[in-house]
Amino acid sequence: MQTIKTKDWFFTPNGDPRGYIDAHGIKELWFHTGTACNLECPFCFEGSKPGDNRLQLIKFDDAKPFIDEAIELDVQQFSFTGGEPFLAKDLVKILEYAADARPCLVLTNGTDALLKRIDQLNDLAKSKHPVSFRVSIDFPDEKQHDLGRGEGNFDKALQGLKALFDLGFHISVARQMKPDENAKEIEQAFADIFQRYGLPTDLHLVAFPDFLLPGAHAEVPYVTQHCMTTYQNEQTRQSFMCAFSKMVVKDKGEMRVYACTLVDDDPDYDQGGTLKESLEQRISMKHHRCFSCFKFGSSCSEM
Repeated sequence: MQTIKTKDWFFTPNGDPRGYIDAHGIKELWFHTGTACNLECPFCFEGSKPGDNRLQLIKFDDAKPFIDEAIELDVQQFSFTGGEPFLAKDLVKILEYAADARPCLVLTNGTDALLKRIDQLNDLAKSKHPVSFRVSIDFPDEKQHDLGRGEGNFDKALQGLKALFDLGFHISVARQMKPDENAKEIEQAFADIFQRYGLPTDLHLVAFPDFLLPGAHAEVPYVTQHCMTTYQNEQTRQSFMCAFSKMVVKDKGEMRVYACTLVDDDPDYDQGGTLKESLEQRISMKHHRCFSCFKFGSSCSEM
């Protein structure tokens, strides 16, 4: 059963109709493995930390019905985020099952939780469909990275990245985006670091703005229907993640489907208990993170 939407879902405080997205199917299904993490980063938009239980760790029996349903709906990829996915004991078993049907992507901080389980990934590297990993390296500067992630974690993340690369997995890197940055200089600085660690210098970088903490209310312009028709068209609207993806979370012991990876802190985006149910619902551009998608084209997807 979905949540009952209030007037705020449909209209801005100014009374303008909110922008919206209608889903066009499920190309990518995300699983939130749980908000527990081995790190405690002050900027984490999931508020993740050791032992965190806002969203619970998923098990194989939680994920399997949604993998099966997604395959029926012609999903093209499964993706996994957290928290730190490698804290979920069943992660490798889930990946083996999912990768037998579709390509997979896993987001990880690449540090201790991954490094302790790296030997478990040998068979996964030979799966029917490829499994890719995106490792978070916030800045091409050890001191700046470790200021948020903890001392020594810059080197550990690069060790994890190299270990995944050596096993034959496709890898990419998530970094933080600053408003006044020189993107080319940053990309070159990352390339120099990759070369130093024996990695390809042209690894794909995915840049993210500051999404703020869970439950935050940022002062951003409202995304209205006028915005979505004046500055967007049908093709660009279909590139929004919520047009082609969903995310499954475990909340209070129950598996629920949310509109995308960035809105699990707002129960208005709970779209029900099945993927088919979720596809019947229009998605309001109410969340402040929707503005990041509108302005920057932000997307957790690599599809």
